Amino acid sequence: MSQWILLRGLTREARHWGGFDAALAAHGIVGADERVAYIDLPGNGVERGQAAPLRVDSMMDFVRARAAALGVREPCRVLAMSLGAMVATAWAERHPREIERLVLINTSMRPYARLHERLLPAAWPMLARIAVNWSKPEACEALIHCLTCNRGDSRDADIAQWARVRRTHGASAADALRQLGAAARFRASREAPSCPVLLLSSAADRLVDPVCSVRIAKHWRVAHAVHPWAGHDLPHDDPDWTCRAIAAWLDEARTNPSVCDTRVTTKPQFTGP
Repeated sequence: MSQWILLRGLTREARHWGGFDAALAAHGIVGADERVAYIDLPGNGVERGQAAPLRVDSMMDFVRARAAALGVREPCRVLAMSLGAMVATAWAERHPREIERLVLINTSMRPYARLHERLLPAAWPMLARIAVNWSKPEACEALIHCLTCNRGDSRDADIAQWARVRRTHGASAADALRQLGAAARFRASREAPSCPVLLLSSAADRLVDPVCSVRIAKHWRVAHAVHPWAGHDLPHDDPDWTCRAIAAWLDEARTNPSVCDTRVTTKPQFTGP
């Protein structure tokens, strides 16, 4: 089985996955003797000393180099969120032999989405408040949680943990802006990646319009599953559903390869559990 790489999005890092690797293992997506490779984007987490590039392609080059240094087996499988999903898409487009499968969560990209869909106007005031409070860990992370998470039972613990991460490894405001600019400029090919792709999106995402994933799935003729209530941070809000969707997609590929591994119709074949 190919190794999984996990990529987070704008200013987020490996520790923001929480216990998601345990959920992957519980659903048989990652074997007991396998490891997940967490790679931070430049400017985030353990890579905060690296200036965030101004282009997604440069982020992709960085991630490829880190994957090689970690000894990741190729072709690998990539599960990525938001900006990380753009990086994963660029990787699959430019180096198709290195990627076996993609799972892209709550992402957006040109030419499949407009500016007001990629960042919902209703989120702009909250983004401004986040920018104003960037140097205040608890206040900033509370705002980020409010914008990206719809599950509130772990809110206080999440904010406390994320604030600790921000104090020691938080992305700078300059790197956040550079990442945002790179995401805004990124344009995917009109041709779908040659590997199988699963799009996962949240119907109640308050940051990115879920229509972005709908359009990508339609144009690429790939599988798409929609969660009914989760926010932008789908793996945080419902890791079990996320893993069940991935596991069902992988099971379908094993039992009926022609459905998931080729694009033979104009609509997704899988709509989620």
